[in-house]
Amino acid sequence: HVQLVESGGGSLEAGGSLRLSCNISNSTPRRYYIGWFRQAPGKEREGVASIGIDGTTSYAQPVEGRFTISEDNDKRTAFLQMNSLKPEDTAMYYCAAGNHGLGPTRFASAYDHWGQGTQVTVS
Repeated sequence: HVQLVESGGGSLEAGGSLRLSCNISNSTPRRYYIGWFRQAPGKEREGVASIGIDGTTSYAQPVEGRFTISEDNDKRTAFLQMNSLKPEDTAMYYCAAGNHGLGPTRFASAYDHWGQGTQVTVS
């Protein structure tokens, strides 16, 4: 059984930084890659960043160089550090876990478990 709970969202001005956290509860013996996705009103869900089981990372072009995905050593928490935020980064942010291979991947269909989301608003 895998549960994901996001935290760290909020409202801030453009140029600021936020760090999102994803608390991962995994009672299975499987190993998971982790992804961060976002969805703005009226837009499709977008894969923002992913970290594979071996630590390899992948980023969407709009956030590359500004966002960093990481995990703590025991893989119980994943993070998304977001710097130089822009109004177009405004969205609900979700973390997700999948185990169809090593990852990383930013395709939503490759993920089996999702959190409830945390809102990020940049003005």
